[in-house]
Amino acid sequence: MIEFRHVSFAYETGYPVLQDVSFTIQEHESVGLIGANGAGKSTVMKLILGLLFPSEGEVYVHGIRVSKATLADVRKMCGFVLQNSDSQMFMPTVKEDLLFGPLNYGMSRKEAEEKADAVLEQLQITALKERYNHRISGGEKRMAAIASVLTMEPSVILMDEPTSALDPYNRRQIIQVIRSLSVTKVLTSHDLDMILDTCQRVILIGNGTVQADGPASAILRDQKLLEANRLELPLSLQKPVL
Repeated sequence: MIEFRHVSFAYETGYPVLQDVSFTIQEHESVGLIGANGAGKSTVMKLILGLLFPSEGEVYVHGIRVSKATLADVRKMCGFVLQNSDSQMFMPTVKEDLLFGPLNYGMSRKEAEEKADAVLEQLQITALKERYNHRISGGEKRMAAIASVLTMEPSVILMDEPTSALDPYNRRQIIQVIRSLSVTKVLTSHDLDMILDTCQRVILIGNGTVQADGPASAILRDQKLLEANRLELPLSLQKPVL
């Protein structure tokens, strides 16, 4: 579904962010992309979406090479949930946000409204449908942002820090939703407990390269590996201090 082939990227000449990065994500995998601040996680996301292009190497989504010529096709397949939902929910109401994408992709209003209703029911947030975006909580807005992406029927969902700044209740709600989605998922987060709860696999980025790639249950229990990359064990795996 997603393939990086020897990808390197630098924002400035001589300051590489990624160096010869290669990996493949299969259809329906749930993958956590982890690393310290500045490791290159967000750059990987932007390369998948075609917001950036490699200095060297190639990125493929569903067999299509990401390039300026293929951006429309790639972005039809990819939904991106931003860390800041205020940057994503830009229409007055939740309903209008959910209809915006499908209508702009040529879906009839009747079809778009049926799709929006189905997604709201799936996420159990039908009560938000007519609410104004500036009058709902952060957790509700994050759920609505996920709903607005699902109405586009993407085959890949990218999420940037989906549980950041949420209270425990809304964090649990988001985790349940992520686990229920039957699409390819790529999540970046410093919330390693959430990654452990939602991802089968982890790709650890450090110093611009892939430091580890394997089962989440193994990598997130490797204290030496995590600490070498300026990360800590998930809280649920740390021994209590007596």
